[in-house]
Amino acid sequence: MRHVVVGTAGHIDHGKTSLVKALTGTDTDRLPEEKARGITIDLGFAFLEEPDGLVIEIVDVPGHERFVKNMLAGAGGIDLALLVVAADEGVMPQTREHLAICQLLRIKSGLVVLSKADLAEPEWIDLVREDVRRALAPTFLAGCPIVAASVKTGTGLPELRAALADLARAVPAKDPDRTARLPIDRVFTVKGFGTVVTGTHGHTVPQATAGQRTAVNLQGVERAAIERGDVLAPAGTLVPTLLLDGTLELLEDAPRPVKTRDRVRFHVGTQEVMARVLPVDRPELAPGGSGQARFRLEAPVVALPGDRFVVRSYSPIVTIGGGSVLDIAPPRFKRRGPALAAHLALLAAGEPPAVLEEHLKQAGVAGARVADLRARTPFGPSLLRQLLDGLQHEGRVLAVDREWYLHRDASDRLRSQTLALLEAFHVENPLRAGISREELRSRVGNAQERVFTQLLTALEAEGVVKSARDQVRLGSHAIRLSPDQERVVKGLEADFRAAGAAPPSPEEALGRLGV
Repeated sequence: MRHVVVGTAGHIDHGKTSLVKALTGTDTDRLPEEKARGITIDLGFAFLEEPDGLVIEIVDVPGHERFVKNMLAGAGGIDLALLVVAADEGVMPQTREHLAICQLLRIKSGLVVLSKADLAEPEWIDLVREDVRRALAPTFLAGCPIVAASVKTGTGLPELRAALADLARAVPAKDPDRTARLPIDRVFTVKGFGTVVTGTHGHTVPQATAGQRTAVNLQGVERAAIERGDVLAPAGTLVPTLLLDGTLELLEDAPRPVKTRDRVRFHVGTQEVMARVLPVDRPELAPGGSGQARFRLEAPVVALPGDRFVVRSYSPIVTIGGGSVLDIAPPRFKRRGPALAAHLALLAAGEPPAVLEEHLKQAGVAGARVADLRARTPFGPSLLRQLLDGLQHEGRVLAVDREWYLHRDASDRLRSQTLALLEAFHVENPLRAGISREELRSRVGNAQERVFTQLLTALEAEGVVKSARDQVRLGSHAIRLSPDQERVVKGLEADFRAAGAAPPSPEEALGRLGV
């Protein structure tokens, strides 16, 4: 079975929920307040099953401007946009904002439904169709199918379902080589099972695959411990962050420039957090402009490089832009300096081997665990392993072990520092056999234990370094006495041998030799 996720979009009261019900038989307005007020407040879910095994999973989103944050919680994982425009009203403010959000999230395809076609004359529908085409011209929906339909008369519904199925079949299959994760958009309790986090669910399945909405029963977890915005993933595969770097593009109609330390609403996955935005390499970003930015988050988020995000202004609450996550653990660069801009440009446009190598370069002499690289790069586990093997084969990186890697530059730097420190130590302490291993490790920047052990092992194998007990020395180092020291040693040996069983005190023996 193939699963494709479709998300509705459009202005309030343009008939999104009624259209979903007419297509699927499911009323996605499940809350009493939604029934009472006649508007969609939160996300709703339904699905269509085609005879060939295609499952079209529909996320119905609220259209009211007050609930755009709920809309965003459901928009992050959709493959196709179903933009609904009432035939009797045409393009409205939330039509444009929802369209901008879909554009910022890089949704690739979709179609438009001119709903409530029974309320408009054919000539008027033709005018609305042209108006919609003009609005879509600069967007990903340029040239998409536009279907007029009515849930009351049934006009256009078969054509809509067929067009939707055709688009869904053309959606590329999801790459399963990804870190498994489920951004949680709903949490509830099922009697006899306990806490459930969701996705769309209709029946029990043995497994869920990439790109498929699903519900998961979590044993032994209290309902109150989970909320929308949390992410379900295998332990240790993702890391939360309070600081991330990314691209940032502002909409042409953003009300004002984004300046350093402006407070914004940051939406990624199903999460919404407040953040301070700091444009990289410039003091502000103008409407319609694009660049790089750092986000200081007021609460932790879980994201992977490549994830799209949307930014809304703090006040008034409107969508102003969005971008793509580049780094969830940024290295220490001056934000206005060229090094950070170059680092981010490479992460944004570099080939996979170069991106991975850049992360290992920035890890320095500490190196990086494979688990950390998975959390910091856009590569799935299989591709990541292939890239590491390739870089190792080229001599660009070294494997400390199968779970820890070090860039060649860092290894060479650590080697040079270690040998230089040993040489300096021997010059300053010619009569000591060597330096303690831990003191040496601390002097080379507290190198990670595994990395330092591998370095010493390699140096010993080459004969450059020798270790005895906890002492480390250069292979060429030997205690060499000056002529005067040789005189004292020979005199002491002779004195003690002659004294036999009644040796002098050390002070007395040394005194006789003028020491």
